Amino acid sequence: MLRLNSVRLYWACQIVGWGGYALAQSLAAAVALNLPWMRVVAEALLLHGVALGFTHALRAFMKREHWSSLSKGKLTLRIVAAGMILGVPLGIATHFTSLSALRDTEMLGLGITWVSKPTVVLLLNTLNWSVTFMLWLAIYYGVHALRQYRSAELRQSELARALQLAELRLLKSQLNPHFLFNALNTVRSLITDDPVRAQGAVTRLANTLRYTLASGVDELVTLEHELEIVQDYLELESLRFEDRLRVDCSVTSDARRIRIPVMLLQTVVENAIKHGIGALPAGGVLKIRGELTGGELKLEIENPRPVIPFQNDGEGIGLRNAAERLRLLFGVRASIDVDLSQPVLATVRIRIPEGA
Repeated sequence: MLRLNSVRLYWACQIVGWGGYALAQSLAAAVALNLPWMRVVAEALLLHGVALGFTHALRAFMKREHWSSLSKGKLTLRIVAAGMILGVPLGIATHFTSLSALRDTEMLGLGITWVSKPTVVLLLNTLNWSVTFMLWLAIYYGVHALRQYRSAELRQSELARALQLAELRLLKSQLNPHFLFNALNTVRSLITDDPVRAQGAVTRLANTLRYTLASGVDELVTLEHELEIVQDYLELESLRFEDRLRVDCSVTSDARRIRIPVMLLQTVVENAIKHGIGALPAGGVLKIRGELTGGELKLEIENPRPVIPFQNDGEGIGLRNAAERLRLLFGVRASIDVDLSQPVLATVRIRIPEGA
């Protein structure tokens, strides 16, 4: 379709350009020189039709010889040479038409006497056509350079998008195994201690596996969908922590329809349990709040934490990945902030624009 549109545009420019130039010269000859209108128009259309054919053939030749890949200096020399070569036959042909009177030396006020008048008119006709062809070539390569520049911008944009998608895939590939290993450890710990509850845990783990596999395709899911996998994960963790893990979730219905990065909330919740509630002997309450206000989804995840932070080499990777994914998908319109200002409490605040 793009190729077809380019061809149509090329022919439209050719016909309008050469046709307009022919009519302009016809008008000048008919009005200024009082020449027969029909004869002038016929001669002009014939000459400019030949010029259109010359330029079309030249275009095919330039493509075959790859003129567009030449340096500016070499291309300029070829443009001048091509203009002069094409100008000679049409200059001679014009000399035998009524349009040649437009180059009359007396009318132009040149006053040249050292060569014959017909010779000067012939040279002027040739020069006029040569300059016209040079202008055509200059316009052609100007448009060609502009198209190349825009095409390069488009390719750069596509490469940037491809790189962005690759970064997102990499970030998700870093966090998904971490989530799965924790879930598998939970199921393993229940198999020998409580086989019946382990069966339910396997079902929930199957749900999380299905969701994790799907996350490799989708970048965004509704908060409602994400909350379902978070609920499965929390039920798995509740089997391990028992009454040490308590959940208080309050998310408004309008907030649940907002699309968020897949695995975002689950990653934050997992981090809150692993480095907060899981590190406390008495456990604690995990609070999840969500509301839509001012055109933004605002999520808040709050959990108790040790006074002395739990040390782990992988701590913070999930949150850093979550922040990077938000940046790649939404830029400055979204953010994730970790508030550790209270010594025994950690709060993660997420802001995502509506309509993402």
